[in-house]
Amino acid sequence: MSLGAPVVRGADLADRLDRRPVLGTEVVFKGRVWDVRRDTVDLGEAGEVRREYVDHPGAVSILALRQVGDRDQVLLIQQYRHPVGAFEWELPAGLLDVAGEPPWLGAARELHEEADLTAGAWHVLIDYFGSPGGISEALRIFLARDLADVQHDERFSREGEERGMPVGWVDLDEAHEAVLAGQLHNPSAVIGILTAHAARARDWATLRPHDAPWPEHPAYR
Repeated sequence: MSLGAPVVRGADLADRLDRRPVLGTEVVFKGRVWDVRRDTVDLGEAGEVRREYVDHPGAVSILALRQVGDRDQVLLIQQYRHPVGAFEWELPAGLLDVAGEPPWLGAARELHEEADLTAGAWHVLIDYFGSPGGISEALRIFLARDLADVQHDERFSREGEERGMPVGWVDLDEAHEAVLAGQLHNPSAVIGILTAHAARARDWATLRPHDAPWPEHPAYR
């Protein structure tokens, strides 16, 4: 079957947003940050199915890039993630949990809060779904450049697991090698680093405006 499948041209390769009718929905678990929802979905000829998934507000990540001499460096933060029992190196990131807040402003807020930085130039680097088989989370990674430190009296007071997080600048080429060597596992960090490395090779021609449409996110359709 697979060898006889038709060849699809790259220009035609695009995900199709086409939500199937939901015949019924209920929240089966209500959590502090996100809920678990059960939907009854009409799949047409395939009949009705029930799907349980994490109902997530979506998130943004920021690949903050600076130049030191002729080298590009990316900012990474190390944070403990209990479900996988690992201290992961990640990009600054956060939930889109402020009603009506545009994604790029949410990204700017998170960069301020997690890294004490502001950026004068914002672009969309890439969009993706975190785990589309079990969570509704849509994610957008921004490229932030023209960076500046936040004034000391305007810095965010971090608490809990975010307090005292290690932060460091890593050469983009070295970060790229760390991804390929299997040393990094956080999806936004892996996707963001690989995409930035490839985009730079194309002189950043693949970047989109900071306010580019985001039809994959339910709140911005």
